[in-house]
Amino acid sequence: MKKTRPKEQYDTRDIIEKFRVNKEEAELIDIKFRNSGYKSKSDFFRIMIFQGQIIKVSDEYLSDFRRKYTSVSNNINQIALRLNASGNIYPEDIAEIKNGVNEIWQQLRFFRSLLLKVRPSPTSPVQQRPITDD
Repeated sequence: MKKTRPKEQYDTRDIIEKFRVNKEEAELIDIKFRNSGYKSKSDFFRIMIFQGQIIKVSDEYLSDFRRKYTSVSNNINQIALRLNASGNIYPEDIAEIKNGVNEIWQQLRFFRSLLLKVRPSPTSPVQQRPITDD
């Protein structure tokens, strides 16, 4: 039977950090914690703080993307309405949809390339409770 050493022998964490959240934030934290697979909220918070990344995206970039996405969505809806009304779809309609989707994909690929450049910050791993063979 494997036993763990008493916590006092390996855990030197003796400082408690507190922060306030509202009800909605607490619910979101609980959902993320449950989905994380961690058994300890303390481990979950340490991992998120020391190994998590905050990525700031400019409002201008997001506004431009949202504008293009909305425009393409509206075009697709208009084409769908014409198709439902007439029963016909024209090659120009298909080309318009393809061009719009390609514009969105270009922006998504660019955003993805930026995300792939993000490197994890160098931190020490979270200390886990060691398992002994005693």
